[in-house]
Amino acid sequence: MQSSLNNMGEREMTTLDEADTNQADKVPPAEEIKAAAEGLVDLIKLRTFPFGMKLFEDSDEMLAIKGLRTPSDGKFFTTCQLVTQVRTAGFTLGIVQDNLRPGSSCGANIGLEAIPDDVGSGEKMNGVWFGNQEAAAEHQKQMPRVKSGRYSGLAASPLRSARLDPPDICLFYASPGQMILFINGLQYHNYKRYDFTLTGESACADSWGRALSTRQTSLALPCYAERRYGGVADDELLMACPPDEFVKGVEGMRHLAKNGLRYPYPPYSAFADPADGMSKSYN
Repeated sequence: MQSSLNNMGEREMTTLDEADTNQADKVPPAEEIKAAAEGLVDLIKLRTFPFGMKLFEDSDEMLAIKGLRTPSDGKFFTTCQLVTQVRTAGFTLGIVQDNLRPGSSCGANIGLEAIPDDVGSGEKMNGVWFGNQEAAAEHQKQMPRVKSGRYSGLAASPLRSARLDPPDICLFYASPGQMILFINGLQYHNYKRYDFTLTGESACADSWGRALSTRQTSLALPCYAERRYGGVADDELLMACPPDEFVKGVEGMRHLAKNGLRYPYPPYSAFADPADGMSKSYN
């Protein structure tokens, strides 16, 4: 069973089996997800490709994906570096634990290995990100992640390729101004208030770690490591969500665009009476 704390201090409990069962009847096909990804790029002018992730119990099944690339033997990466290769170069990548940097929490966050002892105990981050080992250990304890023991591989691919059919989750990087319109799209037909987690350093736990483990829509504020090693820009946030939510968000954005609520935002002077602008949308 997976346990995490949300930003309201409430305990969330779920299992991947439960999440998979709940999602099974509503996962759209890869071609529909591809069309939604193309629509998203058009609607909010994304700089990099939306992409998907999929976990595999059998790595041989992953290796059979068309066009899959794998890191060279002896080369180690962080997960955020591999993600950047996918979203910028358009690669379809498959990884196993041996491809990830030893001694990091990258593999543990996606369930490819158990948490390394020195990481879980807080010893690794003590004196670096935290002023004592207890705080560092609590950071690991509260981090959303996929439970180890079930999966041996993870593939990531641009959604436009439709090579993951379907992906477990859909992801994209966007600015705050772009991201709020996607959230508005999610809320267009059936309103829901979204609560997101904020882990701090190791923020990939808040995006693909949380979304893969709970199948919940997850917005993350990328951390130092993602920015230094993955090249994430200062103005980028990361959204990770189940495929049905991804398609729903883009569909809602199309309606917003028809209502005149589009990106980029047309500027309206801070010194002008807003009544004229608002009268175009509101009675």
